[in-house]
Amino acid sequence: MFNENVKKVLTENMWDVATCSDGEPNVVPVAFKDVTEDGKLVIGDVFLETTLKNIQSNNGKVAISAYDAKSLEGYQIKGIAAYVTEGEVVDTFKAMVEKMFNGAATAKGALIITPEKIIVSTPGADNKKVL
Repeated sequence: MFNENVKKVLTENMWDVATCSDGEPNVVPVAFKDVTEDGKLVIGDVFLETTLKNIQSNNGKVAISAYDAKSLEGYQIKGIAAYVTEGEVVDTFKAMVEKMFNGAATAKGALIITPEKIIVSTPGADNKKVL
């Protein structure tokens, strides 16, 4: 689903995850994230309490924003998230988080996001282009 430009921006930069519930928006930066070979986005749940509540109440709707600060190439990806608490992806995030925080924190689970729409944002563009 992702071309090489999108995948590069996603793998090399931080993401902001946006959700909404009852008209109240929520945006959080995430560092523990990845793009799977089959084109899904995965995020380790370390501090995602409000995000998870919003996803539960809005049928999994979520948006991811990622951009390259140097080139200003950026993407917004809208999709549907599912939450898992076990499996290989969760084990991977647990190991990453525990290593980074020297055992003081862990991943409780992971969001697996199935992309539905990619919106391209480029410098100087009047309109956003949907891929």
